[in-house]
Amino acid sequence: MSTTPRATARRPLRRTLLALLAALVPLLAATVLTAPAAAARDGAAAVPTATLTEVTDFGANPSNLRMYLYVPDNVTPNPAVVAAVHWCTGSGPDMFNGTEYDTLADRYGFIVLYPSVTRSSKCFDVSSPRALRRGGGSDPVGIKSMIDWVTRTYDADTSRVFATGISSGAMMTNVLLGDYPDVFAAGAAFSGVPFGCFATTDGSEWNSACANGTVTRTPQAWGDLVRGAYPGYTGPRPRMQLWHGTQDDVLRYPNFGEEIKQWTNVHGVSRTPSGTDSPQPGWNRTRYGGTGDRAPVEAISLQGVGHNLYAQGMASRVLTFFGLDSSGRRPSRSRAPAR
Repeated sequence: MSTTPRATARRPLRRTLLALLAALVPLLAATVLTAPAAAARDGAAAVPTATLTEVTDFGANPSNLRMYLYVPDNVTPNPAVVAAVHWCTGSGPDMFNGTEYDTLADRYGFIVLYPSVTRSSKCFDVSSPRALRRGGGSDPVGIKSMIDWVTRTYDADTSRVFATGISSGAMMTNVLLGDYPDVFAAGAAFSGVPFGCFATTDGSEWNSACANGTVTRTPQAWGDLVRGAYPGYTGPRPRMQLWHGTQDDVLRYPNFGEEIKQWTNVHGVSRTPSGTDSPQPGWNRTRYGGTGDRAPVEAISLQGVGHNLYAQGMASRVLTFFGLDSSGRRPSRSRAPAR
């Protein structure tokens, strides 16, 4: 008889514990599935790892951009940040799907930011007076807010923030490095134009003279446009890698030479190449102000290639220039994103 009350007392307790455990298991599983590999700083809400995630309420955003983020499972402490900027008619998710920065992030532990335009053209503002000065407004301010959110949330290394883009995104890469030379360590622009080349004052997003390659300036004049975006700044300038196809019929090839004029002047280095080579057939690479993988300016011309320049594998060469990996991979021609 003495055992019956004890057994009866345990059964309700066991049922209670089992019910509690049943309730906790899904919660614990969800926590494991969504918890980032690295804890967010100061209790900020980090995003799930190994998946493209939209972030809202990231800060000042005068042109209503959207922010997408990819954080790898193996994100490193104080990670580097790469802003990957899409082409006209594209989006952040398109840039994610059309390039391999996410898989390289899995390998090297950096974070990738994908800004995304919401205006109907899906082109970035690289032409308005607001966009062409530090803190002036429009898209560069929104992208700077995204960078600030990432560096705060993940305690990212502010000395290793980079930008790269294709077409409109390449033009924005030029603009970001001009507006925020204290934020970006380097950039890589695929099929772009110099900072300020697309400038308009009538509200138009398109500058035909620049697109057609008929806007030419002296190196000093191009450099002054960059320096004028942040008057009084005397600190180091971001390094720049430039890519262009000789048969580009959208942003024509002369823009490549004008970009070289601009960024060599900004860095105060000679326009006579320090080194010239051919990483693969049809490529002509020139380096200015240095001969190694991290020269102040690196320019890669692709013979017979049009505007749809980007190929899988090129991102690895971008990372070599950025210093985020130790070797480049030979790119192969593949489906390029629509522009």
